Parts: sequence; C-alpha cells; structure tokens
Amino acid sequence: DGSLGMLPEEWLQKYGLLLKMGVVENENIKVSKMHFNVLDELMSQISDEDIQIEIAEKKAKLINIESVDLVKIPKEIKAKLRPYQESGYNWLQILDNIGWGGCLADDMGLGKTLQTITFLQFLKGKYPKDTHLIVCPTSLIFNWENELKKFAPKLNYHIFYGTNREFSDAHFDEYDIIITSYGVARIDFETLSTFKWNYLILDESQTIKNPDAATTKCLQLIPAKNKLILSGTPLQNNTLDIYSQFNFLNPGLLGNKEFFKNEFANPIDKNGDVEKSAQLKKLISPFLLRRTKNLVATDLPDKTEIVLWCQMDRAQKSLYDEYKNFYKESILKKIETDGIAKSGIYILEGLLRLRQICDDPRLVKDKDVKLETGVKIQELLREVTENIGDHKILIFSQFTEMLALIEAEFTAQNINYCYLDGGTPATKRQEEVNRFQNDDKVKIFLISLKAGGVGLNLTAADYVYIVDPWWNPAAEQQAIDRTHRIGQKNKIFAYKMVCKDTVEEKILMLQEKKLALAKDIVQEEASLLKKMTKEDVAYLFS
Repeated sequence: DGSLGMLPEEWLQKYGLLLKMGVVENENIKVSKMHFNVLDELMSQISDEDIQIEIAEKKAKLINIESVDLVKIPKEIKAKLRPYQESGYNWLQILDNIGWGGCLADDMGLGKTLQTITFLQFLKGKYPKDTHLIVCPTSLIFNWENELKKFAPKLNYHIFYGTNREFSDAHFDEYDIIITSYGVARIDFETLSTFKWNYLILDESQTIKNPDAATTKCLQLIPAKNKLILSGTPLQNNTLDIYSQFNFLNPGLLGNKEFFKNEFANPIDKNGDVEKSAQLKKLISPFLLRRTKNLVATDLPDKTEIVLWCQMDRAQKSLYDEYKNFYKESILKKIETDGIAKSGIYILEGLLRLRQICDDPRLVKDKDVKLETGVKIQELLREVTENIGDHKILIFSQFTEMLALIEAEFTAQNINYCYLDGGTPATKRQEEVNRFQNDDKVKIFLISLKAGGVGLNLTAADYVYIVDPWWNPAAEQQAIDRTHRIGQKNKIFAYKMVCKDTVEEKILMLQEKKLALAKDIVQEEASLLKKMTKEDVAYLFS
C-alpha cells in the first residue's frame, strides 16, 4: 500500500541471497534450478510438486554419489583408477545426467586428465556420434595426445592446431575429440561456433579468469550441450577469478559481473567477509569437486613420477633441427670411418648440444641466432604461477647456466626462491636449506643436480621438477629423494620435463626399449657408449 516497514535482520539473512539471485517478473521472483542450494529455506513453499521432486533428486544425486546407478569404468580404458578418481568419474556422470557443467579442481598431480579421459570414453558409449572439443594451453596439447594414446586408444582424436587447420563440419564429425589451444580457439571462434559440440572442456581453466579478456569472451560464444573445466587452482589472485570460470560453465549461476563484484568479490577480498564467502561457497559447491593430496593421501603411492611434455615453438624447433641434422651427418660419417668406440666423444657432444637447445636455445651461445626464452622456462613459470599454490617445489638442472636463466626469470617476476650449486659455500648452503624449510614465503629451490643430488634434507617440498632428464636414472632418483625421505609427511610428485619430438623423448623411449641398457648406465656415460649400436645413434639423431 506504499507504506514503509523495517525488515528484520533474521529475515534478510534467510531470504536475502535468494532475492538477489532471482529475477523479478511481474509479482514473481524467478530462480534458476542451479540455485537449489539457496532454495533450502523455501522448499516447503514451492507449490509445484514436480519441481520439488526434481530439485530434491538432483541434490540427492550430487550429495550421495554412491547411491546413484552409474556406468562402471569403460573396458576400453587402459588404466586402474584410484578410488578418488573413480568418484570423480562418477561425479562427472551425474552432472551429465542432470545437464549441468562442473569444475574438476583436484590438486595438481591427482589425475584430472585421466578422470576426464575416462569420462570421454563413457560419453563415446552414451553419445557415439557426438564430438567434444578440448581447449588447453599450447604446451599441453601433446600431453593430451599422449594420455589419450596411453589410456584410451579407441578414442579417435584430431589436433586442430598449426597452419594447416581444416575447418569443415564434415572433418570434425570424423572424430570423437578435437584438441586445440586457447590461442586458436580465440582466432577461429567463429568457425568453432558453427559446429554442434557435445562437451566443451577447458583445461587449466584459470586461463579465462579475466571476464573481460578476448579469449574468455570468444569461448563464451562457442555453443555446447554441456561444459567441463579443469583447474588445480581455479582461484589464484582474487574472488573475481571464480566468476569468469563459473559464468562460462553455468551462465547465470553468479549473476552478472557487476552484481558479483558488489555482492561477493569486494566484500570478500577487501573486507574478509566470512558470511559472503560462505554464501558463495554454497552457490558453487554443487558444481565443484576438489580433492587435495592430504585428503586422498591413503589412495596415493608415496611417490608419483610424471612426464611433463613441452612443445618447442617454431624458432626453437628450427634451431634444434639445424643442429640435429649437422650432428647426425657428421657423427654417422665418423662411425663409418672410425667405429662407434672412437666416436664416443662426438656422440656425447652432439647429444649435449641438442639437450641444451631443448632446455633453452641461449645455452648454445649461437651468435648468429637471436632467440628468446625456451619452452621449459615458460612451462616452469606457468607451473609456478598457476598450479603450485601453497606447495613447495625443488627444481633440478644439470646445467648451472640453465639455473641462471631460470633465476633471472624468477627475479624479473618477483618470485622468491633459494639457490644452490657447486659454487655455493658450505655456510651459505645451510642457510639456503634452512630458509627453504622454514620460510613460508619461499616456495622454490633451484638446485644443480650434481651439487644437490645428495646430502640434502628438503622435506618441506612435495613437488620436484627435473628440467633436463638424462640417461642416469640413479642421479634423478637421488634428486627426488632430497624430499622423499624420513620426515616427509606429504606424497611426492616428480615431473620430468621432456621436449616433444626431440632426443629427450627418444632417450625415454630407448630406455623403455632397452631396459637392460638403462640398468647398466648407473655410474658413467662410457658404459652407455659400449652398449650402443650405430642404429641407436641414428635413432637418437633422427
């Protein structure tokens, strides 16, 4: 009737969020079914019994995964999933049944890719004619390729990347999965928007944390029946990071950007508003699955070793190919005339140069070529800034010059770190160890493999990066064991950084092919040369 009244604080707390998330139409407030967590207080007042039942069923499915009738791990999957990974796969099935998108936010190293590939194999059975689009950072394209080959060889995939991209719907229809990069998705979004995708999956979804970025806006325009995002660190800098990713996932869930900033981001980030934080958690929790290493510790082995594939850009790969071709020709001629035993020093020199280019082209000191930062430093920066979070990491390299380049990048980015190589005095060495172990602000320790491979106790770390893997697995294990030792309470994840289509990959493959050879190479490289054939050398430089 136009008169004014005071609403009690208790009433506002009970209904305030519901009113803000709803849309007023005439005398009614429309609320999305995605906000079922906010509807708890009003369930008894919903007059439509069908809606009551639907909301209750969806909520029950998301909360009680074990009680839902689910499809078991597809027989085509060539892996044994751990219990928490099976739960993640089940959760993705439930979201698919309901028709909502989800964020798989497991801690780094817990197998988000494997869970997603298992889910994709399930989708192949459920929607055999549909095609799914995976968008990831360029450096992870070949990680996906290798994981698909390894775990789901029956899935038919195509990499939509490079200069010879084929655009037709007919071409996409031939595959179960299309894999592309964020850069290509931004450039070709109009083409990608014309195809009817089943799932649109974003890996490292924190890439779209800025709602105003061109990439974010373009990806919003690519239609799909459902969406899935993967990120070990969905919230990196501030609460607005969450908005962009969940608005992509389930548009309308968090209102528009200005509403979200005023209602959640500013109160939480500027004022530490605990109540707003709890409300936001309530809104997104049905669509977010996060397990940390500590939470699933009983499911994990003490130490997990993973290959982190790196893809060189055109300039770095061109330099690599130039050196590779030169050494291949000259070394094979040397073997032809002098035999493999007398060619050892030339083989090692060639392998050294190629490994240095894989690490960073600047290590070869080619005055005729102007080159920028190599892929491995770029990957380390991405890992440190996007994935590590509160974890502590050790970074090992055999080349002190490589450590110097990494050090320069970290200094430029204002990233705190400790440093140790063969030239570090004993007193300084212990100071750095103590600082890393006890200072929460220091997350990174740069260590030369030779100087830090033994004698250090660094149990504060739970992630290890071997920048330049080599023949000697014993040396690598000694490095990993700086943290995997008595006193370590966390599970360890060790990453070997390997450049795709290079001598590094071939070394790994040759080790698998000749396990006896790998076991023999424990102390010195000379024993390696005694076991090698001319064909092995040709293969390494191919």
